[in-house]
Amino acid sequence: MKQLKINFENCFGIGKLNHQFEFEESNTYLIYAPNGTMKTSFAKTFELISKDDPKKKPCDRIYKSRVSRYEILNDESEVKPSDILVINAEDDSFDASNKISSFLASKDLKEEYDKIYKELNDSKVEFIKKLKVISQSTDCESEFINTFSENENYNFFEVLNNQIGNLKIEFEKYEFRYNDVFDKKGNVKKFLDKNEVILDQYVSDYKSIISKSKFFKESVNNTFGTYQANIIIKSIEDNSFFDAGHKFILEDGTEIKNAENLKNLVEEEVQQILDDEKLKKSFEKVDKAIGSNAELRSFKKVIEKNNLILVNLKQYEKFKQEMWINYFSEIKEDAEELIVQYEGKKNRLEEIVNDSKKEFELWTKIIKTFNSRFHVPFKVKIKNQEDIILKEETANLNFDYSDRGEDAIEQNRESLLTILSKGEQRAYFLLHFLFEIEARKLNTNKNLLIFDDVADSFDYKNKFAIIEYIREIHEQGLFKTIILTHNFDFYRTVASRLHLNRDKSEVLMTTKNLMNEVTLHEGQYVNDIFDLFIKNYRKPKFFIGLIPFVRNLIEYSESKKNEEYLTLTGCLHRKKGSDNLDVGQIFDIFKNRLAKLHDKKIDFRDENLIDFIINTANSITKEDVDEIALENKICLAIAIRLEAEKYLIDNLPEVDLNEIKKNQTQFLYGKYCKKNPNSPSIRTLDKVNLMTPENIHFNAFMFEPLIDMSINHLILLHSEINNLN
Repeated sequence: MKQLKINFENCFGIGKLNHQFEFEESNTYLIYAPNGTMKTSFAKTFELISKDDPKKKPCDRIYKSRVSRYEILNDESEVKPSDILVINAEDDSFDASNKISSFLASKDLKEEYDKIYKELNDSKVEFIKKLKVISQSTDCESEFINTFSENENYNFFEVLNNQIGNLKIEFEKYEFRYNDVFDKKGNVKKFLDKNEVILDQYVSDYKSIISKSKFFKESVNNTFGTYQANIIIKSIEDNSFFDAGHKFILEDGTEIKNAENLKNLVEEEVQQILDDEKLKKSFEKVDKAIGSNAELRSFKKVIEKNNLILVNLKQYEKFKQEMWINYFSEIKEDAEELIVQYEGKKNRLEEIVNDSKKEFELWTKIIKTFNSRFHVPFKVKIKNQEDIILKEETANLNFDYSDRGEDAIEQNRESLLTILSKGEQRAYFLLHFLFEIEARKLNTNKNLLIFDDVADSFDYKNKFAIIEYIREIHEQGLFKTIILTHNFDFYRTVASRLHLNRDKSEVLMTTKNLMNEVTLHEGQYVNDIFDLFIKNYRKPKFFIGLIPFVRNLIEYSESKKNEEYLTLTGCLHRKKGSDNLDVGQIFDIFKNRLAKLHDKKIDFRDENLIDFIINTANSITKEDVDEIALENKICLAIAIRLEAEKYLIDNLPEVDLNEIKKNQTQFLYGKYCKKNPNSPSIRTLDKVNLMTPENIHFNAFMFEPLIDMSINHLILLHSEINNLN
C-alpha cells in the first residue's frame, strides 16, 4: 500500500473529508483531532466498512436524506474490509478468542490435523452408537472416561487403549440400564453410603448362605457365583461335552450328566438363596430404606428384580468398571479395530501438536508482554492450552486478580470486569486487540490499523506501555497505521517516540468549518511550545503569548509577591497601573528572565501594552485566520478577558481592585451578577469565564483547552465583548 485515498461525505459528523496518505513515505500517520471535529466519526466510518454488514453502513444519523459516500482506495483499488482493523479500547464487544485458536498452527498443519481428527471422530461416533444400545447410558463417552481416568485431559481413545487388554471373550450381560444404578446425580451412591450398616448385614447374610451351598462358593480371592455358572452352562448347552464321555462331579459327590441337570441345579441353588428367611429380612430393610427416597425409583425396580446386585454394589467403583468392561466386551472386535486406527494416526497427531506448540509460543509471548508492560491488578493466562490445539476448543483466557499483596484469586471475564476501573477495563479490551494484531501479522496483506484514542483514561504507566507497542508496530513495517487522538499530551508523546516527521505531513491536525467539512493540516506544537514563542518574540502575537509563560516561570521559580510577577499580572488583568504599562517594560522583564532575549530588540517597545494587546487581537479577527495557530487563540483569550474586566470595572465603581487577591475576573463577575441579576450582559460574561482560562501555564499540556477551542468561537466572543464596551 503506497497510497491511501479517503473520500467521505455525510458520514456521521463528517460533512466532507478528502485526503491522501502517502504510505510510501511512512508506515504511520498521527492525527490530532480536537473534540467534536472528526475523530469518532472517522473511526466509526472505518469500523463499519471493516465489518461489511449491508444493514449497517456509514450515514448521517440525523438527516437521513443526505447521501453518504465512503471511498477508501488503496493505490486506486478499493481496500478490502477484512484488511481494516479499528482498535478502540472502549469496544467491550470485541473478543479475539477465536482468533487466538485459529492461528495456533499454520494452514497446512491445521488442515491435516482436522482431516485426521475428523476420521477418528467419525469412527468413534459410530462405535459409541453401538455402545449406547448395550449400556443404555445417556452419555457413554464421559461416563466411560470418568470411570477409568481421573485425568481430565485424557480423551476417549487413550482411556480405551488402556483398557483394551481387559476385554473378555466370555462376558456377562445385564438386564438393567446403566444409569438406573450409576445415576448422574450420584443418588444411589449416597444411599449406599448412608445405609452402609443394613447393606453390610445383607452381604454378611448372603455370604453365610453361600458357605453352605453345594455349588456356589466364595473364597478370600475369588467367587464362584451365578456369572461363572452361566458361562459353564453356555459352553456345554449343546451336550457335546457329555457326549464325549465327560461329566461333572460336585464337591458332595453329585454327578452332572447333561446340560439340563446343571441348569436345574443352578436354578434350585439360586432359589434357595433367595428363599432364605434371614436374607429376606435383610433385604426388606434395604428395600424399605430405598422406598423412602423418591429419587431411587429406578434403582428400586432393579434390585427388586435381582436383589443379589446389592452384593456387587458393596464394591461400587469396582462393579462400575466391571460393567463397562462387559459392555465393551460385547463389541470387542469393534473396540480393537478402533484402537488400531487410533494407534496408526496417533504419532502423526503428536507431531502436528508439537509443531503447533512452537507457534503457541507467540501467544504466550503476547500474554507475557501484556503482563509485564501494563500496570493492572490482574495477570492473564490461557487456561486450556492443550484443548485449543487437540480438541479445537476456543481459547479460554483467565485472570489472576491480586491487590494489597494478597494471594491471587482466579477470575473469569465477567467477574473481572465488575472489579476493574475504567482505565483498567480499557487495558483489558486492548489485550484482545493485541491478539488480533499478532494474528494479522501472519497475513501477506498489508493491513490498515486505525488506533482510536487507545490511551484515553490510562494512567501514565499504561499510556506509555501502549505507545511502546505502537512504536514497535511502526518500526516493524508490517502494517499501515493511522493514530487518532484528542489528547494533546498523547499526540506530542507519540510524535516524539515514533520520530514522526512533521514536515512530511506524518503529523496532522484537523479543522472543521461550519459546513462540517474536515481538513487535515500539517501538525503543530509537537516540540517545545515555549521555545517556539521565544524564537518568534518579534511578532506581536507571540510576544503577547510570552506574557503568561514568563509570569508562570516567575511564579514557579520565586513567588507571586515578586514585582515582575505582579507587573505581568497587570497585563492579564485590569489592575491599578495596567493602563500605564508600555511594551518596553514587559520586554525588559522578558530579557531579565530569558537569556536568549538578553541582547535582543523589538520595534514596538514604546506602545502602550494594553492597547498593543487589544489592537493585535482586533487584527486577528480581520485576517484569514489560521484555525490551529495557538498564538492567535492566546492573544484573543487575553484580550477578551481584559475587555470583559473593563466592562465589569466600569459598572462596579465601588470595587477596590487592590483588595482582590485572586481570581479577579470571577470576583468581578460575581459582584456584577448580584448587582444586576437580570442584565442581558451576564450571558456574554459567563462565556468569558467558560472559554478563556484564568490561568495559562507554560506547560504545553495545559494549553489543550485552547487548542481544542475553535478560533471562530473566540472571534465571536471577542465581538460580543467589544459590543458591551
